[in-house]
Amino acid sequence: MAYWRRSQPQLQASTDQVAVAPSSLAPARTGKPPRPRMMRQYDLVERVRSYNPDTNEDLLNRAYVYAMKAHGSQTRASGDPFFSHPLEVAAILTDLKLDDATIVAALLHDTIEDTEATRAEIDQIFGHEIGALVDGLTKLKRLELVSREAKQAENLRKLLLAIADDVRVLLIKLADRLHNMRTLEFVPPASRRRIAEETLDIYAPLAGRMGMQEMREELEDLAFRTLDPEAYAVVTQRLDTLAERNRNLIGEIESQLSKNLRNNGLTAHVYGRRKQPFSIWTKMERKSVGFEQLSDIFAFRVVMSDLEACYRALCVVHTTWPVVPGRFKDYISTPKQNDYRSIHTTVIGPGNQRVELQIRTEEMDEIAEFGIAAHAFYKDGVGSPTELLKRESNAFAWLRHTVGILSESANPEEFLEHTKLELFHDQVFCFTPKGKLIALPRHANVIDFAYAVHTDVGNSAVGCKINGKFAPLSSELQNGDEVEVLTSKAQSAPPSAWESLAVTGKARAAIRRATRTAVRGQYAGLGRRIVERLFERAKIEYADDKLKGALPRLARASIDDVMAAVGRGEMKASDVARAMYPDYKEERVARYGAKKSLAVKLKLKSPPETARSPQAIPIRGINSDLPVKFAPNGGAVPGDRIVGIVTPGEGITIYPIQAPALKDFEEEPERWLDVRWDVDETTPQRFPARILVDNVNEPGSLAQVATVIAEHDGNIDNISMSRRSPDFTELTIDLEVYDLKHLSAIIAQLRAKAVVARVERVNG
Repeated sequence: MAYWRRSQPQLQASTDQVAVAPSSLAPARTGKPPRPRMMRQYDLVERVRSYNPDTNEDLLNRAYVYAMKAHGSQTRASGDPFFSHPLEVAAILTDLKLDDATIVAALLHDTIEDTEATRAEIDQIFGHEIGALVDGLTKLKRLELVSREAKQAENLRKLLLAIADDVRVLLIKLADRLHNMRTLEFVPPASRRRIAEETLDIYAPLAGRMGMQEMREELEDLAFRTLDPEAYAVVTQRLDTLAERNRNLIGEIESQLSKNLRNNGLTAHVYGRRKQPFSIWTKMERKSVGFEQLSDIFAFRVVMSDLEACYRALCVVHTTWPVVPGRFKDYISTPKQNDYRSIHTTVIGPGNQRVELQIRTEEMDEIAEFGIAAHAFYKDGVGSPTELLKRESNAFAWLRHTVGILSESANPEEFLEHTKLELFHDQVFCFTPKGKLIALPRHANVIDFAYAVHTDVGNSAVGCKINGKFAPLSSELQNGDEVEVLTSKAQSAPPSAWESLAVTGKARAAIRRATRTAVRGQYAGLGRRIVERLFERAKIEYADDKLKGALPRLARASIDDVMAAVGRGEMKASDVARAMYPDYKEERVARYGAKKSLAVKLKLKSPPETARSPQAIPIRGINSDLPVKFAPNGGAVPGDRIVGIVTPGEGITIYPIQAPALKDFEEEPERWLDVRWDVDETTPQRFPARILVDNVNEPGSLAQVATVIAEHDGNIDNISMSRRSPDFTELTIDLEVYDLKHLSAIIAQLRAKAVVARVERVNG
């Protein structure tokens, strides 16, 4: 689709006659070079007939006329007739030798979006197949989204879902983007940069993923030239200088390679190819090297007649010149996910120059350049393009799989982020213990591997072995690694911190989804306990079946939704009771008696643990099944008398009963929860506490304090210091201890130190 236009369309009638693009649509301008002549109908037909003699000329002619009249007098930012854009898109696709339906859809691809044409009209005139292709390329309209990124993501989501049904949508979109990039100079600077960034982030990698290397390289270079023109100019100039200097050497290498292969009975087409500016620039940045340090700016392709000849050619090359260690890759036996197949090797060739060779068959060479477009969609008897690619293309299989994963993203921005992660395709190949091959992006770790095997394996992963040795789950994987993932049924959801460690979009999406599910489960569990406790105190019966009948009054779809809302503090338990029992009346405390009632409430919370109410909610620690955190300025430890405060959207905050911060909640009795400790002594865990220490300001005094804490198995989580006087320093120490007895022992030992003047606990 074109991103710029100047006038509204005026759709004209009749599309059944043959027409020629009127010259009045592109008036010549004085003083400027004439624009290239627009492609005529017969030019387009001849281009298609050159590779498809059975083309439907009438269909092409009708589409040409319809699109020309639909766009009418619209012009582009360059002043060219708008119709020139779909024509150029169609021309790009004829270079890829695509079928009639794709060429026609290219001609019509902006008509629904930018003219008065409709999908129904396209279907009626050109058929449902072409209408579906055009609709897949039409941007979402009348969609109110909160950000440009969200709109971009929704457009991309629709595009990818359309691609999964018919990959020709992608081919038209890439050709559309390529022509827009070729004419980007006429766009305002702000839009120019946005379009170039989007191209580099999404469309160039997507072309690469589909194996369309030639198109990817042109998109990258056009975007690079826009985003960093100075760097582009420098790299291009250096490349031109190097090519001129090495012109004879390149010819010598081509000649010598061909001669050596011919002497061994092999016929090959050998040609050198210079790498593109963007590829060179990214390699310089990635490896932090200068231009002079790059040794593989030129690559030589050796195109053989068949598969056996490829390996025979490799033998000739390796026995003629020394091989550079670590630079051999066989993508014929292990193809890339975008169907790329070739043998890569680097040798020390003539003039002691490093020579990178890519050995492949003619079919492999065509797929390397044109990717999925190399499959002959226009031939009879191959079935639909989708069915053809399902049979023949790993790249299309990857695309359908990726769409399935990404469509589960919770919001547009996540979808866009995961799409970008999935598109970049540098890969490592690893194996399961049973020999299954798993392809992952470079820099992927065991977490990514586990989720690539299965989501359940990733969610329950607790450890791993790489090549038989235990290793951290964050270990980066290398080509050929055998990875065994160790799982545990006790872990149903991964730690949320894994999301920042994962590299692949699939792993990140699965971790985020599992974390959301686990957090929601925690809130639902808390809400259920709060509701059941209220019903017990009110001496009324609670039953899920009765609550199910009250869901419409609570505007929630399920019981879990209700409980999660109560747990998050978005809904009161009394609201649930009123929905189930309309006659229920909540006992309220008079406002003037609030403080008195609070005192009674606190008093009720103060009995020994054995005398606590059975309705109190048990607290097991941070890793429990409830959304729990501890007072931010002092924490709480087992042995403290505690109270819970519900914070909407955050869960329960646990305070010691003597915490001064509780005064802030005096006027909100509905947020108070009766809680009790429920710690498993067989699996001890640490809890947060804070102490203040007045320390003598002398060398080694801090070390003595730290030693006391360490000797008594305390853990210092954080420490800050402030100078109160020349002789004393006040230390604020956040500790992790097992219980109140453990904390008291540490405080007693600190008080016994001569360098310590005062120690006291901070109660948040």
